[in-house]
Amino acid sequence: MNLKQKIIKGNPYWYLCKSIKLPNGKVKVIEKFLKNKRYNKKEAEKFFIEKEKGVMKNYAIKAYGIDSIFTEEQIEKIEAYKTDYKYLIKEIPKASLKDLFNRFTANFTYESNALEGNSLTLKDVAIVMFENASIKSKDLREIYETRNSRKVVELILNKKIDFSHEDIVKMHKLLVKDMDIQPGYKKLPNELIGRRIKTTPPEKVHGEMNKLIECYQKEKEKTHPIKLAAIIHGRFEKIHPFQDGNGRVGRFLINVILVNNNYPPLIIRKSQRIAYLKALENFDYKHEETLARFILKRYKETYRKFFEVYLKYL
Repeated sequence: MNLKQKIIKGNPYWYLCKSIKLPNGKVKVIEKFLKNKRYNKKEAEKFFIEKEKGVMKNYAIKAYGIDSIFTEEQIEKIEAYKTDYKYLIKEIPKASLKDLFNRFTANFTYESNALEGNSLTLKDVAIVMFENASIKSKDLREIYETRNSRKVVELILNKKIDFSHEDIVKMHKLLVKDMDIQPGYKKLPNELIGRRIKTTPPEKVHGEMNKLIECYQKEKEKTHPIKLAAIIHGRFEKIHPFQDGNGRVGRFLINVILVNNNYPPLIIRKSQRIAYLKALENFDYKHEETLARFILKRYKETYRKFFEVYLKYL
């Protein structure tokens, strides 16, 4: 915040000003009129946060438009969560932020792996991740994919993963390290169990992934990041570019898109598995709105249940 004076008709007026960087790189300046040079810092900060939420809402509506799912009301909530998350990670003490990200990493990994049948409990996941220990009677594959996921999620939360061939393959290689799984794009065909859609044959994977990356680059300026994350996720799972680990990498990619666009990450829980698979199946048959609605719900749910509780203490 900057204090500025304006002379209007010979009279001095004081304003608090704050610059907000918009997603397109432009800057919007917000002003608060003051009766004099004195002001309450906390009240001023609260004022500017609420104003920023409105600015981001208006930007999103103008840039991405609205539809039956991403209504004006929904976009207002989405952008409010985005703004609150920005100040949460900016103002929370470093030790607390590390603890918050560690808890998110453990919860995300537990739920994502459980969707694929991993039997480790949340407590087991925490032991493997943060105590670097194994769990007796548990399959080594479950241990490895849990341990390996920590590195990937940490890179995502710190914006160290781009939406590119190199980084998508990098995530997969990190995920399957020390496991008996071929890293990188598949060399043999695979199929989706329980779904009638055919996956992309190995010789066409690179080309289809190239189209997916081009789709993201083309749409990121005109499609809301949450909606785009749903579209990219659905298309990625149809391609199924890896021999194994496609579901986990696909869910990593959702959060790559969200975090790189400054939105809080989300978690898809094992209790939502049936609805999740149904949304993916509907996407296969051109009913993309089901997956978009599902991802939007997970975004709001994760923020309210995971991140919002910290705001009370700032």
